Amino acid sequence: MKDVKTFALVAHDNRKKDLADWVGWNYRTLLNHNLVCTGTTGIMIEKVLSEKIENDNSDLTLKSVLKLKSGPLGGDQQLGAMISEGKIDMLIFFWDPMEPQPHDVDVKALLRISVLYNIPSACNRSSADFLISSPLVHETYKLKLKDYSDYLNRDLYK
Repeated sequence: MKDVKTFALVAHDNRKKDLADWVGWNYRTLLNHNLVCTGTTGIMIEKVLSEKIENDNSDLTLKSVLKLKSGPLGGDQQLGAMISEGKIDMLIFFWDPMEPQPHDVDVKALLRISVLYNIPSACNRSSADFLISSPLVHETYKLKLKDYSDYLNRDLYK
């Protein structure tokens, strides 16, 4: 990972306000990195960051926010593909533990792929706070990936 990271920001509908508050609190750090979001979360994040910049009275600028499809329409899967391609460095996913989601299997797959590729992930505000406050956010970091060659080379016909 380079010193400029690519953050994936995702939130279920009932958690979008929480993510917007978190982004507003951490906007100065986030503006130094690339942001990728699913669907309407991306529109919301762009709005929050634009308002923060406007009220900041400094020379901060907003890089573009890459907006994927909405989660239920394939955005979670797009994000999972980006993780597997090494294009995402961190996942902040405020998911709703109280509501069943019609695309729960996609959500589970996204969380699984983030673990598989060993990217830092946060699913609530406190873990996101710890993640973004780490000095490693601003430094180059070498990911250690598990070697899955034994799994890939197993004899399926035994």
